[in-house]
Amino acid sequence: MATTPDDDDLDPLPGSSLVSRLLGVAGTLLRKSLVLVALLVLVVVGVRACQSTRGPPLQPWHTIVPDELSASAITAGNWQSYVTAEQRMYEQLRRKLASAMEPDDRTLLNRYYAASLTSPEAFGHDWNRSFVLEPKGTPKGVVVLVHGLTDSPYSMRSVAEMYRSHGFTAIVPRMPGHGTVPAGLAKEGRREWHAALEMTMAEARRRSAGRLPIHLVGYSNGAALAMHYVMARIERGDKRDVDRIVLMSPMIEVNRFARFAGIAGWPAFFTRFARSAWLDVLPEFNAFKYNSFPVRAARESYLVTDELRVVMDEVAAQRRLDQVPPILAFQSAVDDTVGARAVMTRLFDRLAANGSELVLFDVNRSRVIAPVLRTRSTDWVGDVLQDPARRYTLTVVGAASSEDAAVVARMREVGSSVVKQQPVGVRYPDDVYSLSHIGLPFAQDDALYGNVPSGRAIVQLGALAVRGERNVLVVSQDSLSRLSFNPFHAYMLARIAEKIPAK
Repeated sequence: MATTPDDDDLDPLPGSSLVSRLLGVAGTLLRKSLVLVALLVLVVVGVRACQSTRGPPLQPWHTIVPDELSASAITAGNWQSYVTAEQRMYEQLRRKLASAMEPDDRTLLNRYYAASLTSPEAFGHDWNRSFVLEPKGTPKGVVVLVHGLTDSPYSMRSVAEMYRSHGFTAIVPRMPGHGTVPAGLAKEGRREWHAALEMTMAEARRRSAGRLPIHLVGYSNGAALAMHYVMARIERGDKRDVDRIVLMSPMIEVNRFARFAGIAGWPAFFTRFARSAWLDVLPEFNAFKYNSFPVRAARESYLVTDELRVVMDEVAAQRRLDQVPPILAFQSAVDDTVGARAVMTRLFDRLAANGSELVLFDVNRSRVIAPVLRTRSTDWVGDVLQDPARRYTLTVVGAASSEDAAVVARMREVGSSVVKQQPVGVRYPDDVYSLSHIGLPFAQDDALYGNVPSGRAIVQLGALAVRGERNVLVVSQDSLSRLSFNPFHAYMLARIAEKIPAK
């Protein structure tokens, strides 16, 4: 007599046992991966906690946090209220520092000691603060200039003065957390920076009154903020308020470490490991830029670039990239802070044909220096002028040949099959093998960062030649030898000036 088998006796569906085994293996691998990641995080946190108990102690400028306006307060105010609050904040900070500093802090190289050689007052004006440069006569336009991370409005000074000489009103805001003490960047971040730029652009529109052109200039992190501002307005469907964009060392992509930098600061939750909230704790001898660097600043810089990527993708999805104003950008072919190639691949290659131009400063390829250059970092520039399909003008500035240090600009315009070559009028310095991220905004005769005496210099960091044994200085020798000026600064200013309307 035939019997009906129980459900348990039925054969499984074909392949179901294999699928189950595969899912089991996948689950096991996932669990092991999570455990491995957790262990790695614990190791990193443990190492950071251990490191934080060593090295120099935190100073008052690492622990006193300035009383800055919140992002909502900045948005609710205007340029005048921002500058007024800034003045009040500086007065409070000066009193707090004066009472907190010890006698040993009053040295000739401490920027926070009023009598030091590197005090901002030693330069005749505190260029750490927001400022406006007014042209002679009736303004022909308005330009907003945004400085970079750990920087100050001082870095925008030469470009701002050039714009003023061409009849533009130059507005240079101090981004919150900057130009004060490094502890400011342990609190302020991208929300306050976005708000400050929005507020400044409102002031530019007020001064323009819909009649004058508005230019937007950004350096490093300021360039990312500027691009985000423009892209966000396009994404929202707002009326365009920028006629031209100028970028220097634009932070389109940052070091991958910045993405996970926040983990390095976790031990700071415990007071004993407070120093772990800092990637660098260094003497502050730079009048207009921080030497110390908090973990939070690295994390915020990554988030700025990530927000820019997201909003740029959205504008591309909306097919509105043709609304981006013309961009003129300057970038060193080698850059230890941002991804140099990403400026081309992630920004310029996506633009519509709108009259934009990317200027790359090549390395020194003299036959003496070339053999010690890392080709992996430098060779990519050699082929960039070969592609005729680009929708923007591409210019490479470098030595004429390995035998001739005279600098030329090789330019390939949109739709052209010809690479034009023009002399720049300078020679590649024999002792310079490349430009640097931090040097682009500064001329060789800059009072602080240059190497050519200007008559105004007190301490020129660009002219320092510190020699001795390794591992003796508290500041790395690499940071002291990093190029702090731009040998082709005059060329850069001339190229920007070409885009400024005559009337």
